[in-house]
Amino acid sequence: MSFSWPWALLSVLIIPLIFIIREWARRRRRRAAVRVTSIALVRSALPGRTRWTRRIPAALFVAGLALLAVGAARPQASVPVPQTSATILLALDTSGSMCSTDVDPNRITAARKAAAEFIESQRGGPRIGLVTFAGTAALLVPPTDDTDSLLDALDGLTVARGTAIGQAMLTSIDAIAEVDPSVAPTGANPGNGGDGYAGAAIIVLTDGANTQGVDPQTAAQEAALRRVRVFTIGFGTTNPAPMVCDNSQFDGRGWGGGFGGRGRFDSGRNIRMIDEPALKRIAQTTGGSYHRAENADQLQSALDALPGSFTVINRRVDTAAAFAAGGAILIAAALSLSLWWNRPRTPTR
Repeated sequence: MSFSWPWALLSVLIIPLIFIIREWARRRRRRAAVRVTSIALVRSALPGRTRWTRRIPAALFVAGLALLAVGAARPQASVPVPQTSATILLALDTSGSMCSTDVDPNRITAARKAAAEFIESQRGGPRIGLVTFAGTAALLVPPTDDTDSLLDALDGLTVARGTAIGQAMLTSIDAIAEVDPSVAPTGANPGNGGDGYAGAAIIVLTDGANTQGVDPQTAAQEAALRRVRVFTIGFGTTNPAPMVCDNSQFDGRGWGGGFGGRGRFDSGRNIRMIDEPALKRIAQTTGGSYHRAENADQLQSALDALPGSFTVINRRVDTAAAFAAGGAILIAAALSLSLWWNRPRTPTR
């Protein structure tokens, strides 16, 4: 919690002042006390309350004054607020290792299916953009609410050599900047940022490690300066498996291998490892989270769980009215109890 007018908290000093005045008045009454001969008469004139009950109005009154003092300082709290205009950039790894068959039928097919279901589940929600990366990164579809165009783009995914995770993140930042003025593009001054996170996030789905281009941690720092969170997903197992892609999934440019007679590309066994430490550092640097998915079901679960993380952002809300209302209620309760318990009593015969 923070305060817009912290100096107003000095008003709480009125509470000890009230106690000082009360004690002074009590001493004066004691010096002016009237002597009586009948204790029974005095007891019958006093309200029928226990010692601790008599202190309830005073305690409520003091608590009410304290709340009013805090309210006068204009407290602000950080609260989660749904972000209806969120932007999501989905960066998909299309390197050659995505042909690995450790995930049935292969990683690229499973990833494409999971991405399609994720995009379909967000229909009518945040804008989604699609970036693919192998040796370089490319913006396949700018952020849009046109679900059908995103699904059509997924149907044409092909794999190629290399893995440029850092470049994919920078490309995603620039795509976000095109539709969100609060996010500066790469190469521009990101400014001083602000409270909380931007209403945009990047999901990086990869099965390997960065092999070329910008260092992923450098790109993560660029995202963090712009308050853009990056959520990373490490996909695939660590078990060696044949890499087999259909003709439609394989971009043969720059590869030494070839296609079999059945229209498939078989490049032996995949033994590349996911760089989990690097993916975790990316998430930690930007305020996102890392997820591990060894099969299609785990990948789908990871994607389905993410929107709740980045479509809700924290904003500062002025809570002075709540404190003022609470203080007023406590003071009113204190006065009401005091008047009720000190009302004139009808003498008993």
